Amino acid sequence: MNISYNWLKDFLSFDLNANEVSAALTSIGLETGSVEEVQSVKGGLEGLVTGKVLTCVEHPNSDHLHLTTVDVGGDEPLRIVCGAPNVAAGQKVVVATVGTTLYIGDNEIKIKRSKIRGEESCGMICAEDEIGIGTDHSGIIVLPGDTQVGMTAKEYYKIENDFVLEVDITPNRVDATSHYGVARDLAAHIRQTGKQACLRKPCVEAFAPDDADAPFISVEIKNPEACLRYSGVTVKGITVGESPEWLKKRLANVGLRPINNIVDVTNYVMLELGQPLHAFDAAKIKGAKIVVDTVPEGTKFVTLDGVERALTDHDLMICNVDEPMCIGGVFGGLDSGVTANTRDVFLESACFNPAWIRKTARYFGLNTDSSFRFERGLDPNQTVYVLKRAALLIKELAGGVIAGEIQDVYPNKIEPFAVDVSFDKINSLTGKEISVDTIKNILDSLEIEIASETSEGLSLRVPVYRYDVRRDVDVVEDILRIYGYNNIEISDQVRSTLSYQTPTDKSYKLENIISEQLCGAGFSEILNNSLTRLAYYERLTTYHAANCATLMNPLSADLNAMRQTLLFGGLQSIEFNVKHKNKNIRFFEFGNCYRKNPENKNDNILSEYKEDYRLGLWVYGKRVENNWAHQDEDASVFELKSNVENILTRLGLDLDRLVFSKFSNDIFSSGMTIVSESGRTIGSFGIVNDNILKITDIDNEVYFAELSWSVLMKETGRIRTTFREIAKFPEVKRDLALLINKNVTFADVRKTALESERKLLKDIVLFDVYEGRNIQPDKKSYAVSFYLQDKEGTLNDKHIDAVMSKIQKSLEDKLGVQLR
Repeated sequence: MNISYNWLKDFLSFDLNANEVSAALTSIGLETGSVEEVQSVKGGLEGLVTGKVLTCVEHPNSDHLHLTTVDVGGDEPLRIVCGAPNVAAGQKVVVATVGTTLYIGDNEIKIKRSKIRGEESCGMICAEDEIGIGTDHSGIIVLPGDTQVGMTAKEYYKIENDFVLEVDITPNRVDATSHYGVARDLAAHIRQTGKQACLRKPCVEAFAPDDADAPFISVEIKNPEACLRYSGVTVKGITVGESPEWLKKRLANVGLRPINNIVDVTNYVMLELGQPLHAFDAAKIKGAKIVVDTVPEGTKFVTLDGVERALTDHDLMICNVDEPMCIGGVFGGLDSGVTANTRDVFLESACFNPAWIRKTARYFGLNTDSSFRFERGLDPNQTVYVLKRAALLIKELAGGVIAGEIQDVYPNKIEPFAVDVSFDKINSLTGKEISVDTIKNILDSLEIEIASETSEGLSLRVPVYRYDVRRDVDVVEDILRIYGYNNIEISDQVRSTLSYQTPTDKSYKLENIISEQLCGAGFSEILNNSLTRLAYYERLTTYHAANCATLMNPLSADLNAMRQTLLFGGLQSIEFNVKHKNKNIRFFEFGNCYRKNPENKNDNILSEYKEDYRLGLWVYGKRVENNWAHQDEDASVFELKSNVENILTRLGLDLDRLVFSKFSNDIFSSGMTIVSESGRTIGSFGIVNDNILKITDIDNEVYFAELSWSVLMKETGRIRTTFREIAKFPEVKRDLALLINKNVTFADVRKTALESERKLLKDIVLFDVYEGRNIQPDKKSYAVSFYLQDKEGTLNDKHIDAVMSKIQKSLEDKLGVQLR
């Protein structure tokens, strides 16, 4: 939330600069992210001074320029060449001295000592548009004759720069969603430093109905659960127009766009006191009655943004006797707001149930300044005060009269919360004995009333707007944040129990090992949100949208479901990196995926949900680029496969005992599944389908692998590490050129060969693949090396030939392989 430094001074006198205020607020729990200077005039009129034109003669080398001498309060008058038609001796003017920067539109002009048509010029006599205080360019600014010479233009025009503090408001601190609320905390902090801090609140004593007997708009609350209090008043005879400059600047400085004087007053008071208001065109309130209630499911309603929305029976609506006019606490209606033709307004100041507002705002995806406050819980006891403040401002800025008394419906009055706190509890939790007077001073600063006091503690009445203070520990926390965490001394004694425990979680250790391995292979680890977009799954069959665990009240449509796969988060990361010119990408991520299976539903609410820990890998771009020793090479699915195999090998799995099967679906245009010897699916990898890539605006191929870490941990639990002596006898290699059908894979060749000779055949390596001339169209050629070794003796040619013949015959019989 943006807080204006100058606005705070309306409520509190202090001598802290903006940065000191920022530090003070952060120290008491209102963390301030940034402090930004806001200039009412760009450049702040720095370098501009008032002057008097002493002489003015025509330029000898120009028919429209003048040579002037101007007194700006310096040792000597300035010689300035001026082209304005209205310049004359004796005038008081605004002068930009040498070194000044002027901001004219989007351009910056730095004033330099220069020669114009041969005559020296040491400054510039300015027009309105040249210094940013107006739009007139017909001539220079002529100031009143009694203007002091040498005064800074900033001082003359009373330019006051402001500072905007970006305060991060936590969900429990609705009391700080206004300038007055922040000033209250700042005042408590200042008092704690020993200085005086008198908090000022806008006075509303001048409020009184101008026509007490005028017809009024009545109010009825039909749903007291959702609407805790509703107050309203009518102001008649207003003139809707532009707001005064001070109001527009106040709103603009904190990021709100001025609209008109009526709407701007409601926004101003909301930012001032934290209570959202709404102004209805009174002529559009049919039956002269406000009804607060829900409407039937499916009722159509057009909001201020022109969007037609279907309401639910849990949306609280502000209605007239015939139809809804506004979504209570969230968004106004298109046909009931204030327009240029409005003459009478009905001001609403209400307090709604936070849960109702939060659900409606999330359902429609509407996050407004009003809903931001209402869904955190407001003080129903200040609606009338705020209403009076707004009505008086409207009378001041738009004219009109207050017609009739305030209509106030408060079904069940909410009293301040009673909390008892003992001094021993305060001292125990803070770690320091804080004096009773200090405690009482802090509570008084925070507007927490002391109902009674004993030697042991205090009985307190906590204001309703402090929803975060309900227990004695909450009171202690409030006392401590104002007292100052830094004021709690650190003891010179350390009382602690030190222990050292070696991590024993096998999964954690293996995860670190694989992470280091992947980083060594050029991968970078990413971490994506477990929340994702349900729309990703709506057209998939591999991952059905019906199997997504969805959120009841999502923050947005982009975060409305739990992910079923790591794929889409990685694709979003790739898209982001590609757009930022990082085009060769190797990513990996460990994370949970979630799946809902309604068929498993039983009395246990969690029975239909399943959580699986997974490892994802993404490869995109080139494998080698701009390398003097190697030509450019695109990444391929085989690069991904080698990394997957390295992971499996590092975890101790025997690749020869795993089953790799080809497949394709709506995720992979071409992929392989990996199944363990025990029948568990370890994962899959392959080329991501083009239809998936289009969703994330990626043009080139992406290679993706997803392994179930949970399954891998089960498989590694079955592995027993064994050791064997290094072979004493040499290894023998034999190469064969095999002509095979195109649908036969090397995995088929490897599996068949190993099954035919289990004792002596140690390894098989594919070192060349050929398709083309002299090869039939449905064939391909594999060049394969076979490695043989006998642990008990040296192999001779006769034995080797017999083994190779056996392997060759098995390949011919089972796969139709021919020797080239």
